[in-house]
Amino acid sequence: MEKNPLRISRWLATLAAAAIVVGCANAPQQQPAPEPEPVAAPEPVVVKPDAPQKYVVVKGDTLWDISSRFLSDPWRWPEVWDSNPQVENPHLIYPGDILILGYKDGRPVIQIHRGGIISSTTPRGIPEQRLSPRVRAEGLDRPIATIPLDAIRPFLTRPRVVSLAELEAAPYIVSSVDRHLIAGAGHRIYVRGLTDVDLTNYVVIRPGVTYRDPETREILGYEAIYLGDAQLKDFGDVSTLQITSSAREVLNGDLLLPANDTMPDTNFMPRAPKDKVRGQIISVPGGVSLIGQYQVVAINLGQQEGMEPGHVLAVYQAGDMVRDRRRGYEQVKMPDEHAGNLMVFRTFARVSYGLVLKATRTMHVNDVVTNP
Repeated sequence: MEKNPLRISRWLATLAAAAIVVGCANAPQQQPAPEPEPVAAPEPVVVKPDAPQKYVVVKGDTLWDISSRFLSDPWRWPEVWDSNPQVENPHLIYPGDILILGYKDGRPVIQIHRGGIISSTTPRGIPEQRLSPRVRAEGLDRPIATIPLDAIRPFLTRPRVVSLAELEAAPYIVSSVDRHLIAGAGHRIYVRGLTDVDLTNYVVIRPGVTYRDPETREILGYEAIYLGDAQLKDFGDVSTLQITSSAREVLNGDLLLPANDTMPDTNFMPRAPKDKVRGQIISVPGGVSLIGQYQVVAINLGQQEGMEPGHVLAVYQAGDMVRDRRRGYEQVKMPDEHAGNLMVFRTFARVSYGLVLKATRTMHVNDVVTNP
């Protein structure tokens, strides 16, 4: 019996279509990305019982110190800050400024008054008055810092967290003039791997701690230990650079990265993250084991998790594992205990640096960080 080519062709097309349908039905369906978990509505802002009605800002104050005078939760400062449109740069605070605590519609507000005059917009309950002019401690171009900048200054401009790809592509030191085993400020070094003849300023780094997620062990980045600064003198396959400053000894094999001397905006506004977050302290630069106030820590939350400079997080000391004798020595985890607060000041893709602003108990690596 002769076979009809057209009928066979139709049969094969039908079979192929059925296979596609079955394949699509069995293929794993791509799940949409989970929506960020919203944070529960906060309780009303609590003003400290001993909060001053008026405070004059002095040199050396920080925004965190001032907000701690007024509020039980200093990170909620933006909720009570009532910027005065009559004041230039109303979101910045300078020595000599006068902060007035009052109430509007039953909620606390803090207003700024500059130049010795309290305007007619004074919060209810505070009488309008004219104050004597005073000499300013600093010019208007130098507002007070949000947090102690001396504690974080080395972390602001230096590269601190890098990827494996950046390390593998980085130029490296082959040797130094006169073959010194250790180089420092004033020494010339020979470098291979430079690709941009117009780029002249570099920082010398050495790979440090590998930042890993404590639970998944996924690599989040690598610490870049800052060694010094170097300047290009002669470009080539083997380039000559001079070390202009050094913080540690420089060795053959150390790496170079482009310098970034631009100081980021340090007028942080302390605030809680808008979405629910939970992470852990993963490292302390310098290898310190016990963490206290004004120490810098690295956490496993970064830009991908929505971290921004100014975000305040609560730190909880991880609860111990204890055996329950009445249940066959079952391992039971004790509750986490609140240990203080930190503020994020620099973020990278998967890691952020934060400064511990308040410590009610000693903190450790692996302690939990979450919304305050």
